[in-house]
Amino acid sequence: MSTPTSILERYPAYRVDIGIEVHVQLTTQSKIFCTCPTFKTDIPNAHICSICAGYPGTLPVLNKKVVEYAVMAGLATNCSISQQSTFARKHYFYPDLPKGYQITQSWPPICTQGWVEIKTADGSLKKIRIMRIHMEEDAGKNIHASTHESFVDLNRAGTPLLEIVTEPDISSTHEARAYLKELHTIVRYLGICSGNMEEGAFRADTNISVRKKDAEKLGTKVELKILIHSNSLPMLLNMKLNVR
Repeated sequence: MSTPTSILERYPAYRVDIGIEVHVQLTTQSKIFCTCPTFKTDIPNAHICSICAGYPGTLPVLNKKVVEYAVMAGLATNCSISQQSTFARKHYFYPDLPKGYQITQSWPPICTQGWVEIKTADGSLKKIRIMRIHMEEDAGKNIHASTHESFVDLNRAGTPLLEIVTEPDISSTHEARAYLKELHTIVRYLGICSGNMEEGAFRADTNISVRKKDAEKLGTKVELKILIHSNSLPMLLNMKLNVR
């Protein structure tokens, strides 16, 4: 008799419900609310202005291309496109967020109620529902030196992002892999994202809950932050939820 190698195999009475939030960095020439360039540079704080550096009294102006890319992503994932869409402030304190809040979208976001079709482990097709796609700005970057000093580089601050949020429709690591690969393919095909995970252009947070198979209510949600980034997608594509 073979030894179970994953959590679900060890506890067959339970099932897992997974939702994924993917941050897609857009390939626009300028940032979301100012004209600073988005191309990479090794010179810290070279691509900043009073707007993306969070100076008091500055007025952000929305980049039209960001909206176009958001609509393209929504149409490619079978979403409804909102005729009216608003921005909101998400307040939190972090050194690389100079304003003390992130400009993002609450309700209504620009895209809602879509889906992406994947192939499951048994070869059947399954639709993973997209709850929402919304536009937002990225934060800067903290750099921690070996001299016990920390530095802030705001070149990335204000870079346009799309956050693509699924319903908790994913029920295995195979389906998570299939969904991420499909979404990665879509945004690269559209030309709205480089898909370069080493530069953080495609990264994800994962919400996981566990319940008994006969239970109707979802279990307690646990969020795993930045699960997919850099070189971790190849690792994810081969991983199982192992218990030690």
